[in-house]
Amino acid sequence: MHGVRLILFPGSFVLTGLTEMAVIPFLGIDVEKLTLDDKAEILFLDQGLTTAVVLAVIFTVAKTFDPLPEDILRYDLRQPVNLQKGWLVWGGIGLVGAVGAIALTGVVLSVFRTEAPEREVDSLMKLLPLIGSSNISTLSLVGITGILAPLLEETVFRGFFMVSLTKWVPTPIAIIISSAAFALAHFTPGEFPQLFILGSVLGLSYAQTRNLITPMVIHGFWNSGVILLLTFLQIQGYDIKELLQAN
Repeated sequence: MHGVRLILFPGSFVLTGLTEMAVIPFLGIDVEKLTLDDKAEILFLDQGLTTAVVLAVIFTVAKTFDPLPEDILRYDLRQPVNLQKGWLVWGGIGLVGAVGAIALTGVVLSVFRTEAPEREVDSLMKLLPLIGSSNISTLSLVGITGILAPLLEETVFRGFFMVSLTKWVPTPIAIIISSAAFALAHFTPGEFPQLFILGSVLGLSYAQTRNLITPMVIHGFWNSGVILLLTFLQIQGYDIKELLQAN
């Protein structure tokens, strides 16, 4: 995987849960006594609460602009294999495109990079102690990264922000701006190019189908795929921290 860095999409939203871990002692809870499963469950509950609150705010704000077009903020599981708008078809196309895009971006960056970059302290590195520690931790992380974070981030960046931008700029420009915001929100400058390219793939998939399920599928499979891959490597005896730092 030389030249291709594994990145995880939840970024700043997962970090809200990690920040909450630092606040727990002020609530009278002894962090030292929390098991890894306890920490994973806290992260899951926090992400669930964050998702519910932010979605409630977005839909409340959106309601002030009624009537909204039918294809805005739409989660539609119907006709998954429709060649023009099917979320499963375009989710698959987008996922393949995302994998190819990030691989190519990583290779290009490695060619022009004069020295190996230091691995940033991003959400993936912070989650390492939980990866592969137990079935509960793995399920919690997959739930966060594969379901809750995609639901939240795709609604925020594609369904709300990107669509709002199309009121003032053409769709391609809206995709570019929202992709840049998506990349910046992860607070990992060294991964900006990959995150920007991937955000663009997500934006294009949403523009094609006008269905938030499509980018959510791409986003969720990418995130959970990273977690499951690292869990498998951990079980096989690999030092995943060393692997990621060398990646």
